[in-house]
Amino acid sequence: MQTHNITEELHRVLSAITEEGKEPSVALVKSRLSMPVPMPAIIATLKSWKSSNKVPKVEIANDKNTLSAEERISQLEKQVQELTQRLIALEGK
Repeated sequence: MQTHNITEELHRVLSAITEEGKEPSVALVKSRLSMPVPMPAIIATLKSWKSSNKVPKVEIANDKNTLSAEERISQLEKQVQELTQRLIALEGK
């Protein structure tokens, strides 16, 4: 399963909220993110941010809908190639 690193975006959002003089909250952070992020990831990030002003490395699973058509086609072509090779090997036995 592929993942997407959102650490930089979380850091950017938290920094912007703090610079505005606001207290970061789950709802405020979630509303400013460009993609959906699971609540547990946001909560863990907020805890780290409030205690040490740092954002831990956060990766979320890629949603199939977030991949571009070209990426999805490339993945499918690779999968077909791998399955074809396995089929040939099984037929050879």
